[in-house]
Amino acid sequence: MSLARIPQIIAAEIGATPAQVGAAVDLLDGGATVPFVARYRKEATGGLDDTQLRKLEERLGYLRELETRRAAIADSISGQGKMTDALALSIARAETKAELEDIYLPYKPKRRTKAMIAREAGLQALVEAILADRSADPAALAAGFLSEGFADAKAALEGARDIVAEGLAEDAALLGRLRDHMRKVGRLSARVVEGKEAAGAKFSDYFAHSEPFATAPSHRVLAMLRGRNEEILSLDLEVDAEAPRGESPAERACGAALGAGGPGAGDRWLREAAAWAWRVKLRTSLTLDLMSDLREAAEAEAIRVFARNLKDLLLAAPAGGKATMGLDPGIRTGVKVAVVDATGKVVATDTVYPFQPKNDLRGAQVAIARLIGQHGVKLIAIGNGTASRETEKMVADLLAVLPAGAEKPVKVVVSEAGASVYSASELAAREFPDLDVSLRGAVSIARRLQDPLAELVKIEPKSIGVGQYQHDVDQHRLAKSLDAVVEDAVNAVGVDLNTASAPLLARVSGVGPGLAEAIVAHRDANGPFASRRELLKVARLGPKAFEQAAGFLRITGGKEPLDASSVHPEAYDVARKIVAACGRDIRALMGDGAALKKLDPRAFVDDRFGLPTVRDILSELEKPGRDPRPSFKTATFTDGVNEISDLRPGMLLEGTVTNVAAFGAFVDIGVHQDGLVHVSQLADRFVKDPHEVVKAGDVVQVRVVEVDAPRKRIGLTMRKDGGGTPAPSREDRAKAPPPKARMEAAPKSQGGGNAFAEALKGKFSR
Repeated sequence: MSLARIPQIIAAEIGATPAQVGAAVDLLDGGATVPFVARYRKEATGGLDDTQLRKLEERLGYLRELETRRAAIADSISGQGKMTDALALSIARAETKAELEDIYLPYKPKRRTKAMIAREAGLQALVEAILADRSADPAALAAGFLSEGFADAKAALEGARDIVAEGLAEDAALLGRLRDHMRKVGRLSARVVEGKEAAGAKFSDYFAHSEPFATAPSHRVLAMLRGRNEEILSLDLEVDAEAPRGESPAERACGAALGAGGPGAGDRWLREAAAWAWRVKLRTSLTLDLMSDLREAAEAEAIRVFARNLKDLLLAAPAGGKATMGLDPGIRTGVKVAVVDATGKVVATDTVYPFQPKNDLRGAQVAIARLIGQHGVKLIAIGNGTASRETEKMVADLLAVLPAGAEKPVKVVVSEAGASVYSASELAAREFPDLDVSLRGAVSIARRLQDPLAELVKIEPKSIGVGQYQHDVDQHRLAKSLDAVVEDAVNAVGVDLNTASAPLLARVSGVGPGLAEAIVAHRDANGPFASRRELLKVARLGPKAFEQAAGFLRITGGKEPLDASSVHPEAYDVARKIVAACGRDIRALMGDGAALKKLDPRAFVDDRFGLPTVRDILSELEKPGRDPRPSFKTATFTDGVNEISDLRPGMLLEGTVTNVAAFGAFVDIGVHQDGLVHVSQLADRFVKDPHEVVKAGDVVQVRVVEVDAPRKRIGLTMRKDGGGTPAPSREDRAKAPPPKARMEAAPKSQGGGNAFAEALKGKFSR
């Protein structure tokens, strides 16, 4: 293989042509970003999308590294004077790094081995004598090769065996066959380390576990590897475990590589040497290689799932620009309260103590009601951590007694994953220098309801909490993959140039942290940008960065109406020709789908812009600044179901999907512990990939199947074919004893419910 063949290889893998791949490679090498190429260079790449381009980018890096390594190996072997035509052909044909390293193994500089010592003592000649005369007794032959360090026939034969074993361990063709065999028939087995049963209870599913190596799913592999790292489990790759000693396919393959199939004494010795080499050298080294490959594959799958969940979360429906109250629940430390206006600006903060030890429930509700009335709060975002359900109940009780004529806010439970990480970050300290760390989390919770994407970009992606085993995988690969997801999501939605924070701007194609800070500084010093072209006045932002970024930045109400759309400035002339053809003012035409649909896109194609770009411009003019995210929808948790102890098999509940893994989906049903809908329970049909059915952020109906309170495991189903027992009605719950609460009950109001309602009306109306 050569560098020239790379486009052909990648094209076959991503379903494209070599010409498309070559064009994309040229653009990426020239400094273009994946979002820019996917959106604004469709003519050049033949319409490759961002998924294809990300795969192309990843494989391009691997294959270029492969070619660099291939050249280095060829130079090393040539420098040793050992290169042959056959060897050069093998090196050229190798398709993976592992194949290359197998070929290079005999020529790789290595430390002094037992085989080297045996060769220096002349025992290579003994090996050749045994190979030459299979009928001769190897012990008798060995008597003629005794020397210092190999004083008897036994020692000489052991030295000869070391030479044979090293030869087998450096046979690239044999290693390839053995690897394939081990992959096909091997079983991954886990056993508990003696005496670690209690300490490793969470790994109890793997205390005596065995499954085919080839089909072991990534989540189980990573779980077992974590168990081994914590010294709870021992792992092994079992191969031909039932075969008699000396008769396994692997041992026979090693013997066949020596041509030891005959009945002579030499053949028998060679077969024994081959079996020993398999057991002592080859099996161990190949197991390490394969386990490394298995970990890498499992990590790649875990990263892929994490990335997909992160994308779904980032592209979750925004509630929009409405005054929002964020509540960061807590018991002893109180519930932190922050109110932000429609633009996300903090307008009020407080801390209330409705739970133990203060139990000031009424005071907390009065304080919250006052803030709702003063700031016209439309949404209440409640973090889903500790005391979430108790806080939600407190808010629900409050909303129930607010004045009937008033517009009551909508309460929503939102994920608070990463809020504490953000609160303590340098970014949060710069953004809110005078705000206590505990209150910053409440601000983040409020803002992530208004616009999840704008707020979540401030948090390190792996801290957002939609992956599994994220701390066990390669952190560089994880960060690179998640950063790509954030970049794609931000550019898919677009960014308001005059309101976006520096962390959000930093994710825009071609910008980065440094230019993002420069843009914000310029905006602060000179006021809002009136047009995209004014970006060129920003320090260090040149034509290349402008080209990459401009199409993803929006300016509403500016000098140029097209600046509010995703039409790139380079294509404004095409857009104006379209407008002229309609004989309308551009502002009047934008959004008029009926008029635009009458046009023939082919009439506007020119030498620079082809049909894909023209069609994109027409779509954008039809729905300018369209947001690809879904409409806002929330889950309603069932009253009275607050703890895992409140759950009963058969209950029908509503919840929000928090995480999707290869084996199923986790759903928040409001009991502080997500339930699992196994992949087999996602639909009344076979489901191969859970993402076919659900994604993070979806609101779903589930039925409780199983509750294991000691292990904090909840089994759920979304299948419709099994029926189920609905959750108890409000009337039934009124007759039943109240569910167990996690904190002491708040003291009852001395004045009764009506008096409290009247007090709230007074606070709310101020």
